[in-house]
Formats: sequence, structure tokens, C-alpha cells
Amino acid sequence: MQCQHDGGERLIDMMIEHEGKLFRPVACGAVTWSLERQGSPGKLTFSVLREGAPLFTEGDRVCLHCNGTGIFYGFIFERKTGKDHVVSVTAYDQLRYLKNKDTYQYENKTATEVIRMIAADFNLSVGDLADTGFVIGARADPDKTLFDIILNALTLTINATKQMYVLYDSYGKLTLKNIGDMKLDLLIGDRTAEDFDYSTSIDGETYNQVKVSIDNEETGKRDVYIAKHSENINAWGVLQYYHKGEKGDDGQSMADAMLAKYNHKTKKLSIKNALGDIRVRPGCLMPVVMDLGDMKLSNYLLVEKAVHSFDGALHTMDLTLRGCDFIV
Repeated sequence: MQCQHDGGERLIDMMIEHEGKLFRPVACGAVTWSLERQGSPGKLTFSVLREGAPLFTEGDRVCLHCNGTGIFYGFIFERKTGKDHVVSVTAYDQLRYLKNKDTYQYENKTATEVIRMIAADFNLSVGDLADTGFVIGARADPDKTLFDIILNALTLTINATKQMYVLYDSYGKLTLKNIGDMKLDLLIGDRTAEDFDYSTSIDGETYNQVKVSIDNEETGKRDVYIAKHSENINAWGVLQYYHKGEKGDDGQSMADAMLAKYNHKTKKLSIKNALGDIRVRPGCLMPVVMDLGDMKLSNYLLVEKAVHSFDGALHTMDLTLRGCDFIV
């Protein structure tokens, strides 16, 4: 399906293909494009009046342009309607198919090659995939979602190379980028955000002791590796994270890496109703300068979630950010 912008003054242009025919639905209210950094497909939600609307159904293709640039290409997965005769529609990009479960075993492949292998098996379209470089010697992922299989490969790559990659759908093409190549010059500050939420906690993803166990086939026993931070244990009590490793994993290195990741307060920063920019997606690094009360923030932060809302000529976005010791 090829969707063309109509050249008008509308901020967005949306089209649906049903049985080979294209039409433009007239949206009631805002059109929302939601993205997360890992484990979720891109989602498009909108509503149309049932009366007078052309027929469309689950599986139909949907595309969305903003000022002539294609930003979403996906498929209708759900429709809801009520007495008001308004049909609420949910569409997902092709990452939705990574929720399928399967079992994979592979040897001597990079995370990039794992993505290409899965994409070929499930007929997914592939675009620009960064070369992750690190070769995974042997890996077995039984009865896992395709998302988890890919995430496991990327996590092994991060642990080995300290390089973080983001997988997303770029207008119908699987794309993998190093976050170092996703910096934006768009400043988020007190004037560009209508509101923000900032919180600190040790009640969520905070752990000061990590235990990793790996079954030892030779001894028939389970090898246990522990990493802990005594100072924070004294301050907060024992907050333990347990992980069951796989054969071939470096248990102590894994425990040390997890402790470094989780051994601090969870800090969340959410930006509300910032001026929209379609370049902003999870994985991007953005400069943020804000007074948060207990700290003055001036740093690049990583976008974890982005929700773009298009309502008439208005484009706003809600962002969830992490960086430094932010974990969200």
C-alpha cells in the first residue's frame, strides 16, 4: 500500500486500505501514536463515526503522515463501538508480531543476525539494522516471545560491549540503532513542558543484593553467585534480585552488572504536554534542563516512552525519561 499526503494544510493525513481500496477516515477527536523502548509495538488509536464511514476491519492496513512524513504503518487489531455510534480503533505496527512465541537455538550469531533470522521466519520487513558486532557463542531460548529472544540477545550484547541498541519499526521497516546515533538537539525545559512528574523510590526496581544461580551439569548442583552493596543494605535493608542464568553465562559478571544497574533509588521523570516533534521516539537522547526541586537537571536523557497526540493543528507529546541514575 502506498499512502500519499494530499498536499493540504492538515497536520496529519491518515489512510486505511480495505480489500485493495484506499480511503481517508475522518477522525473524531485526537489521534494518538504511542511508543515504548522495548517489549511493545508502536500503537495508533483513533475514533471515527460509524455512520457514513467506509467499511474496514481487523487486519486492514493503516498509515499516518505528519506534514508529509510517514510516521506510522501498521494493521488494525481492534475495534470497539457503543450507542454513540463512534468506532474506537487500535492499530499496531509490525512489532506486534514479535509477541508470537517460539523456541530458538542458535550459535555464533550477533543480535543483528538474530533479528534478521526471526524477521525472515515470520515474514517481517527489514530496514536499516545496525551491526552489533558481538558474537553470541551459543544460546537456547525455549518457549519465549520473539520480543524476549531479541531482548536477550541485545542484553548479552550490552553486557559485553556496554553499547545499547533500540529496535523499532520505521514506517513498516524493522530498524535497529545504537542510541549514540539517536541524539536530538530538541531541548526540554520548564518553558517547553506544560507540566512534569518527578518521583524517587526504593519500592520498585531497586535492589542492593543480586543472586544469580546456574545449574552445573557436571556436579549436578546449582552454582550461586552473589553481588551486594553493604552500605545500601544498612540503609534500606536487603532488597534482593534473583536471576536464573543459563549454561555458559558468566554468573559473577552477570551479578555484578545487575547490581550496578539496580543499586540506586528509582527516579522517574515524566514530561506532560510538551510541544510535539515527530523525531522524538524511545531510544532518542534529548537535552533536558529543569529544576526538579531536590536537584537541578542539565543532561541528556533517554526517552523510554513517547505518546504523541494530534488534535486538529495541535501536536503535543508526553514523555517518560531516564538517564544518569534514572530507571523507569
